[in-house]
Amino acid sequence: MASQLKKAPKAYARAGVDVDLGNRVKSGIHRMVQGTHGPEVLGKIGGFGGLFRPNFKGMKDPVLVSSVDGVGTKLKLAFALNRHDTMGQDLVNHCVNDIAVLGARPLFFLDYIGAEKLEPPVFQQLLKGFAKACKQAGCALVGGETAQMPGMYHPGEYDLCGTIVGVVDRPKMIDGSKIRVGDVVLGLASNGLHTNGYSLARHVLFEQMRLTPASRLSGLAKTVGEELLRVHRNYQPLVGGMPHGVLKGLAHITGGGLVDNLPRVLPKDCDAEIDTGSWKVPAMFRHIQEGGFVDRAEMYQVFNMGVGMVLVVSEKDAAAVIRRTKARRIGRIVRGSGVVQLRF
Repeated sequence: MASQLKKAPKAYARAGVDVDLGNRVKSGIHRMVQGTHGPEVLGKIGGFGGLFRPNFKGMKDPVLVSSVDGVGTKLKLAFALNRHDTMGQDLVNHCVNDIAVLGARPLFFLDYIGAEKLEPPVFQQLLKGFAKACKQAGCALVGGETAQMPGMYHPGEYDLCGTIVGVVDRPKMIDGSKIRVGDVVLGLASNGLHTNGYSLARHVLFEQMRLTPASRLSGLAKTVGEELLRVHRNYQPLVGGMPHGVLKGLAHITGGGLVDNLPRVLPKDCDAEIDTGSWKVPAMFRHIQEGGFVDRAEMYQVFNMGVGMVLVVSEKDAAAVIRRTKARRIGRIVRGSGVVQLRF
């Protein structure tokens, strides 16, 4: 019986899943993530479940807010450039922003990595990115899952998924219900494409324009590949410290762009009128539009176009919010039916 138990892992490895390799790769996780842990985290990494004892002191009606997401085909750029730490940061920051729009602060984060085979250097870079972004966001990395699945992924490739849980005091929740005609729409600058629109971007840049990640284009400080790997910005530190009642609505501009994301917080009798000339669209978006002959309206439904987060505030609060966040006035709330009106 003992000899059979010894042979099992070797047979599994021959089938493509090296259990011993997985254990070695994950052996240093605790050292990497302990910097994200505060007194709320109980137990240690490696258990069957992450333990988190929250402190809701000072909250009248604490509500847990959760979200799950991935980074899409931006991963293809990471594979091509063999740079993976930014993927971990992208995933955490995307998830943090998704709950920040409700006024929530992050509590803890869990990741999932599925791969054809666990490559130690790649795994270390991913965990380094997760830990860095979680620490910056004040979010505990309490656990995750890794899976070796030969036949499911191409050699050298992997997929990522992240789940975040945060909390908001219900009386302070931001839900858009107080948005009124005459309110001001502000935009916070993005750091590039963030984590959306990469299938179209790659098709245009690398297939239609026949560029490579090492190519350079006018108006870009870095190579095409480096520009596309810019880290998804975390907006929670900017919007999380606002006095209660100042922010009437927040929208994270991800897949669907301004056209599909901003309506998620608009009342049914209000439209957001956006002046697309009120900010300078980053050069990368202009290259994609012109190189792929993409309709201008479609660009605003695929990409963030330089605006990664939208804030809706009253006119009386707009100047103070602009000073505090460096946001730009990009539009106003008008009477309508809950849609975005783009003004070119």
